[in-house]
Amino acid sequence: MKILVTGGAGYIGSHTCKLLAQMGYEPITYDNLSTGHKEFVKWGPLIIGDLHDTNKITQILKNYCPTAIIHFAASAYVGESVTDPFKYYWNNVGGTLSLLNGMRKTNINKIVFSSSCATYGVPEVELINESCPQKPVNPYGQSKLMIEQILRDLADKEEIKHICLRYFNAAGADKEGEIGEKHYPETHLIPLAIFSGLGQSALSIFGTDFPTPDGTAVRDYVHVEDLARGHILALEHLLSGGESDFINLGTGKGNSVREVLSTIKELGIHAISHDAPRREGDPASLVADKSKAMRILKWQNEYKNIKQILSTAIAWHQKTTSLTN
Repeated sequence: MKILVTGGAGYIGSHTCKLLAQMGYEPITYDNLSTGHKEFVKWGPLIIGDLHDTNKITQILKNYCPTAIIHFAASAYVGESVTDPFKYYWNNVGGTLSLLNGMRKTNINKIVFSSSCATYGVPEVELINESCPQKPVNPYGQSKLMIEQILRDLADKEEIKHICLRYFNAAGADKEGEIGEKHYPETHLIPLAIFSGLGQSALSIFGTDFPTPDGTAVRDYVHVEDLARGHILALEHLLSGGESDFINLGTGKGNSVREVLSTIKELGIHAISHDAPRREGDPASLVADKSKAMRILKWQNEYKNIKQILSTAIAWHQKTTSLTN
């Protein structure tokens, strides 16, 4: 069974393609390689193309006849979305509309969409469930919310079924060490902390006065392989006749920045950090209520604590650093 994976050369997309192949599917990666990596496409064909090319995406859908789409392709830097909002609406919303147009032309009617907890903005509850108000505070989150609304409207017209997965902070790496987190520029806490400990750069802790136990921001870190499995469970939910839905993917447990750095130190990486002011719009805490994913998808995170997640990330970055030195 063929599954088209847009953005399959990226971080979460490549891990999902690997798991798809292990489970007997054939992942077809469609990626423009603007942020993805050709060497991460190992488990199926790579088609280099842009989602805005509706004619090309339509032809690819006709040629391969995928049963469904898993849609990761997007611009995903929150800070950049604030300075260049047009890029985010053009790439994320415009690209998705082009993909959906191709799906409608070829009668492909199932999609799993990579959404984000950024659609919630700054929540007022400890555990964020799917009924919490969605009030994005940046164009990245707003673009994801707009796509969710488009998919709702198409589902209401019985044109395209969807699962929107709002996941929290992706982290870690493939346990076999084949693929991992590789962004240019890197903006995520865990790789930046590891880079700092490996002598590559200093780490800024943005905000030490949040209303949290140690003053630093708390996030729900979910292992990338658990996220990949969530996408496949969502796919199988649709393939088995399940209804459209929107579902959080998170562990239900938060870790502060200082807790992450402390755990990295336990694992032998001594990050060099300095305190910096809060970034505008950063919530004090973002932690998922995962009960809906457990109920609807029968999903559960297999990586149960931050130490397990960090161990895989450190192994990946130490390996890739040694290869480049």
